[in-house]
Amino acid sequence: MRPLAPARGIVLVRACKVMLVAIVGVLISLVALGNLMNYDANWQFVRHVLAMDTIFPGSHLLWRAITNRGLQTAAYLAIISWEVLNAMVIIIATVGLAANVGNADGFTGAAPLAVLGLTMVIILFGFGFIAIGGEWFLMWQSTTWNGIESAFRYVTLAGLTILVLLGGNGNEPETR
Repeated sequence: MRPLAPARGIVLVRACKVMLVAIVGVLISLVALGNLMNYDANWQFVRHVLAMDTIFPGSHLLWRAITNRGLQTAAYLAIISWEVLNAMVIIIATVGLAANVGNADGFTGAAPLAVLGLTMVIILFGFGFIAIGGEWFLMWQSTTWNGIESAFRYVTLAGLTILVLLGGNGNEPETR
């Protein structure tokens, strides 16, 4: 197999980076749409995690529980709002990256918005679900309402995509 010409190789690498960002964008868009279109399914999840009603019995940390329906609803609506905003940021970033796949300066200029969107995924699932849900509300103790493994997948995908995106555009000067 013949190697690609350097300029074509650079464009291919950038196109692959765009696809990775797009994958995360599709994923977070589907998450947001799922919560909007099937509100009750994840509402039950959030409600039970916040209420801490399925953790180990006799926990001395039940004072952390949020059982007020209004506060639970506000938390769930905040999550959904974050997901919708997150999806919009990543979609806009993907379009910006794709439009500049053949332009080094344009691609580099479009990357920060993608990093923001990917970081928003990590904030939601790493901080919101793993740290707050998993540790503060002891979600890890629940056999029914435990989303830590799922959240870890989102954090991993977004984190790896950030690393690949920032790994260079293939046109940096060589150093010896």
